[in-house]
Amino acid sequence: MNRIYDTIEPNVIDQEMLQKAVEEQGPQEEAGQLAKREGIDFKDVTELQLDFRNILKIDNLWQFANLTKLQLDNNIIEKIEALDSLVHLVWLDLSFNNIETIEGLHALVKLQDLSLYNNRISKIENMDTLQELQIFSIGNNNLTSLENVVYLRKFSKLRTLNLTGNPLCDNEQYSMFIAAHLPDLVYLDFRLVDENTRELAEIKYQYAIDELKQGEAQALAKLEEEQAKQKELDYHKAAYVEYLNGPFLLESMYAEDAEANKLAYLPGMPDLLETYRNKFESVCEKLFAYGLEQYEKRQAEVSTFYKCLQEALAANQEQGRKIILEFENQNVGLLEVVQDMSSFDMAETKLAKYNNDITQLSDTLMTLEMQTVDQLEEIIKDFERNIADLVSTFIENVQGMMAQCRDLENHHHEKLLEISINTLEKIVKSEFEEEIPDDVRMLFVDKDTIVNAVNASHDIHLLKIDNREDDIITKANSWQAVVIEEVHKNEIARNRSRVKEINQYIDHLQEELDNLESLEPVE
Repeated sequence: MNRIYDTIEPNVIDQEMLQKAVEEQGPQEEAGQLAKREGIDFKDVTELQLDFRNILKIDNLWQFANLTKLQLDNNIIEKIEALDSLVHLVWLDLSFNNIETIEGLHALVKLQDLSLYNNRISKIENMDTLQELQIFSIGNNNLTSLENVVYLRKFSKLRTLNLTGNPLCDNEQYSMFIAAHLPDLVYLDFRLVDENTRELAEIKYQYAIDELKQGEAQALAKLEEEQAKQKELDYHKAAYVEYLNGPFLLESMYAEDAEANKLAYLPGMPDLLETYRNKFESVCEKLFAYGLEQYEKRQAEVSTFYKCLQEALAANQEQGRKIILEFENQNVGLLEVVQDMSSFDMAETKLAKYNNDITQLSDTLMTLEMQTVDQLEEIIKDFERNIADLVSTFIENVQGMMAQCRDLENHHHEKLLEISINTLEKIVKSEFEEEIPDDVRMLFVDKDTIVNAVNASHDIHLLKIDNREDDIITKANSWQAVVIEEVHKNEIARNRSRVKEINQYIDHLQEELDNLESLEPVE
């Protein structure tokens, strides 16, 4: 799509362009001029126009974290990119560019109005996350397939669609097809979709739509099933026991163990493996159930702690409000009274008392805050002890159950070694009559070879068990450290904020007093 300005030097979105655009679009009165001199924080900008600037590449927009409206139309942009930080964007205009592929929009989950009019797009795709989309303009592109428009059925809030100027519009069934497959559409190509067209379309495409709905229902059911599984897995991961509710750990031990798979052909191995598997899985299941139980206990402890914390803070805030209210009631109208006094000595006495009251108020509020800090410190210490006890008990029991897994593996290894050596002796004496694969027979050339193979298999299994145990312990300790660190960080921030509030209030009172003292009393 040729542009008159294609011969102009392409531009990039740099700091200079952004600063200029923000200044041009900002308020022009005195307040706006002041903002320009002091500098405009891009985070405060909600609307940005970057049209007709011969922009070739989208870049440097990450600074506009709160942007809701963005105009990038009438440029020479070839690719949709660098928009991931604009999560609050509601309106986006990329019309009259050179875009060939719809991409890079996945983070714009709040987007309601999207224009890709007059580009080079041949397929509607990669928009799955735009579930808030209400208006979509993609006219004057290279869309040829009516079936591709069916993709838009997933946007339940879509009410306005513009497809004019695309090759697919030449299809004589165009209007009927769109009306049938997008039944909630209100406007198509700037025209209201009339009920007559909608009814005829519904009749014409009834069987196709029924089949489509059936497919969508199946896809939705599959998606919900996958989401439920993922939610369950996330729950298991939060408890550090994912994939312990079954044969997964044991299977992972054998997945990379070629020697064990060969040794499974030996006489007596099927029964030995079955016994080992059943006992091993039983321990894993116990560990899994215990992990979920302990997770709930940890969550309950955290919930109880924050409840106690909020109760203590609420009591502190209420007491602080009462102290301030009492102070204000005692001194209501005092400044006006002092200002109207004819006696300088009387005014001086009143002001001195008020100054003393302010000092006492500051001391009282600060004392209350110190008491609150001490109270919260005790609550936090109790919480730390409780969490430490829960985590240490959890780790101790995990280590105990993992030790059971190692004991089972050691016992299995001894039995496997015994079977292997017996098999070797029979082979050496030509008494072994069982049929085994050639690669298995190669392990029995001598005692060292078969013992090394069995020991290598054993080492792999133990390493898997050790790694799983370390993983659980590391995550549990890490969780404890993060939770406690967050509690202390929040308390420090709260205390600083509260002290700042008190100081600002006292400074405000003192400023009022100072201003009054500077005035001459009424004669």
